[in-house]
Amino acid sequence: MSGAFTHHGGRLADACARFGGTPSDWLDLSTGINPDSWQPPEPLRVNWQALPDPAALGKLEHTAARYFECSPALCAAVPGSEIGLRQLARLLGLPGLYQPLAYGTYAAAFGRAEPINDLSRLPSSATALLLGNPNNPDGRVLSRETLLSLLNHQERHGGWLIVDEAFADCKADWGIAAEVAPGRRLIVIRSFGKFFGLAGLRLGFVIAPPEVLTGLSRSFGDWPIHTAALAYGQGAYADSTWITATRRSLECRAAALEPVLQRLGLSTLGACPLFRLAKTPNAGDLFGALAQQQILTRPFSGHPELLRFGVPRDDVALERLDAALGNACRRG
Repeated sequence: MSGAFTHHGGRLADACARFGGTPSDWLDLSTGINPDSWQPPEPLRVNWQALPDPAALGKLEHTAARYFECSPALCAAVPGSEIGLRQLARLLGLPGLYQPLAYGTYAAAFGRAEPINDLSRLPSSATALLLGNPNNPDGRVLSRETLLSLLNHQERHGGWLIVDEAFADCKADWGIAAEVAPGRRLIVIRSFGKFFGLAGLRLGFVIAPPEVLTGLSRSFGDWPIHTAALAYGQGAYADSTWITATRRSLECRAAALEPVLQRLGLSTLGACPLFRLAKTPNAGDLFGALAQQQILTRPFSGHPELLRFGVPRDDVALERLDAALGNACRRG
């Protein structure tokens, strides 16, 4: 299978080139990004001629910190959580540890990195342990108690715990940003694009002790966030009504997706309502059969039995997936 589809989701241009159709023909379930994105109640005025306003950046960071339940002094906006992670890896200068089934950038971000299967057997040396919570792609959620135990180990050995909470907005109690403090070796990464469905804005946050944020500030310079991201981020994080309603809606849509997958005999994994990971011996064949019907899912290099499905936007999209899965089963 082409690496274009196993490296990242959202590769519609590659899908059109290989399987035909135009982007508007496709149902893209490959990303785990909320397909029903936040929209401002009134059009936002964005001055593209002016430099991004430092006061607007400060206001965004205060609003986001209140939402994350952390100190504004420990919260810094970055131009996307992915590049924030890469800069953190360079700044810490430690070997990275990550779980084998995880976001591909975890391994790529560190100059030295290796997978670790058993979190109860961490090395007695300084490392940067990077965990997705919820994890991508299997949706596993580690408890606060487990994370704090891992943090204790890392601190005793001069290392760091980095928790990537790119998908944590789906549940109010999944985040541990409140545990970040000066002197603690805990860093939390947050992504704006997943839950709010606006990945193109490239907005993320790093919640970390002051010395880490100082290093990041030197890397990103005076204008780390563009003007539109400042405006949209400020509005979205303050919109508690939309956030509450979207959490409920995503749970309902994920609950509706599971039986559709299970009717085909797929076993499903994950607690994150933005996606479900399916296991099947013929995941590659199923990916191809769905792609022939202009439905894009997410396969994984080295895991030929896995296929991730983003949550469909509405009943129409879910029915289209259900019909396509039935066609694939009959052809198989």
